[in-house]
Amino acid sequence: MKTIGLIGGMSWESTAEYYRLVNELTRDRLGGLHSARCVLYSVDFAEIEQLQVQGRWAEAGEVLAAAARSLEAAGADLVLICTNTMHKVADVVGAAVSIPLLHLADATAEAVRAAGLRRVGLLGTAFIMEQDFYRGRLEAGGLDVCVPDSDGRALVHRVIYEELCLGIVREESRTAYREVIRDLVAAGAEGIILGCTEIELLIGPEDSPVPVFPTARIHAEAAVDAALQGVRNGGPAAPSSR
Repeated sequence: MKTIGLIGGMSWESTAEYYRLVNELTRDRLGGLHSARCVLYSVDFAEIEQLQVQGRWAEAGEVLAAAARSLEAAGADLVLICTNTMHKVADVVGAAVSIPLLHLADATAEAVRAAGLRRVGLLGTAFIMEQDFYRGRLEAGGLDVCVPDSDGRALVHRVIYEELCLGIVREESRTAYREVIRDLVAAGAEGIILGCTEIELLIGPEDSPVPVFPTARIHAEAAVDAALQGVRNGGPAAPSSR
C-alpha cells in the first residue's frame, strides 16, 4: 500500500474527517485490522485564514508547498490538500514535489459524471463560489455549475467560518442551508456539491431533494483507490513504493 500524505488543519474539524475516512475505507477494502498508511501535516488555520482574507495567496501557497515537501520527505507517495478553498494554490503545491497531487475538483467532477449528472449547485466559501479556480476546473471537467445568489453565498460563507470551522453545528443553520439548496434545485441543479469539507458536518443526503456530493469523502475515496492500486482485498498490504 502506498502512503497518503495529508495537508490538513484547514480546519482540523474537516481534517479529522479525512483521517477517519481514509482509514475506514482502507479497512473496508482490505478487511481485518488494516488501516491506511498516511502522514499528516497540520497547519495553523488562523495563519492561513488571515492570508486568505488579505489576498496573500502566494504566501499561503508557499506554506502549503513546504508542507507538501515535508510529506514527501516523510515517505508520502501522493498528496492531498484537505480543503477545497486552498486548491486555489494547488498548482504551486503540486509543482513543489515529485509525487502526484490528487486534485479535489477533478475527483468531484468524475463522481458527478459517474452519477450521470451534469448541472450541479455548488456550496462552499465565497472564494469557491465566486472565483474561477475551482468552478472553472469543474466546468473543464464537463459540468454546468450554478451558485447561490449573493445573500445565499454570504450565508453559506458565514456559517462555514463562524460555526463549522469551530465545530459548531446549529439546527437553524441546517434549515437555512436547506433553503439555499432548494433554491439551487429550483434553478435546475440536478445535484449539490458540498464544496467545503466542513459542510459535511452539517448537511447530508437527507437535507437535499437531489443527490449531494460530499467532497471530503470523494477525495478520500480517490486517495485510497490510488494507494491500494494493485493490492488484493483481504490480503497483506503491499510495501510502499516511490
